[in-house]
Amino acid sequence: MNISETIRNIDFFNNITEDQLTVLKEICNVQSYSKDSILYYENENSNSLLFLVEGLLKIYKIDKYDNEIFLYHIYKNSMISEITSFEQHEIFCFSNAEFTKDSKILSINFEQFNEHFLSKNIFVKEFMNELLKKTHHLQCVLNRELVFDATAKVAFMLHHDLEMFNSLKRQEVSFLLHIQPETLSRVLNRLKRNNIIEISSSTVSILNKDALTATFMGV
Repeated sequence: MNISETIRNIDFFNNITEDQLTVLKEICNVQSYSKDSILYYENENSNSLLFLVEGLLKIYKIDKYDNEIFLYHIYKNSMISEITSFEQHEIFCFSNAEFTKDSKILSINFEQFNEHFLSKNIFVKEFMNELLKKTHHLQCVLNRELVFDATAKVAFMLHHDLEMFNSLKRQEVSFLLHIQPETLSRVLNRLKRNNIIEISSSTVSILNKDALTATFMGV
């Protein structure tokens, strides 16, 4: 896939014109990363606007005891960078980012992107939509860590991220949700007894979406 095809395959650039594409190609490149490699560390600065083209990225922080605190995943066709200002040319990294699959990213010079596009009101709507998605991610993290009990955490992940849940080992799921493996097992068994989910060969399928939603919505 050449650079033009890569750009057009990202939803953010769905409405890009040929002239805009010509400009954008001059200020960006595609980079490949292997699984388990680090994209950036917390408190670093970057001059690049990043989009995940292929693969999967884990966003996390490290607490004062050197424990990893999982925040959320970024999936392909999404903006990676966390933007706080259009005025600054550098992008501050608020967390750590590690690839959990072999991945590719589109890297764009942020200063030039701002100059050629954002300052001319081009891609501003798309940019705001991506920032709103970031806000939603943080709202989910707050709910998971401060509001949800273990049952709600598991139900929420099953509802929003079933494919991810089934691709991981149970111990890995427990780590991401910050609950004990035994607790995860009890929750899954309870949901199964209530005919909300089915488990076959360790693969979970949802039988009653409304009941599952009510589990974490509190209705």
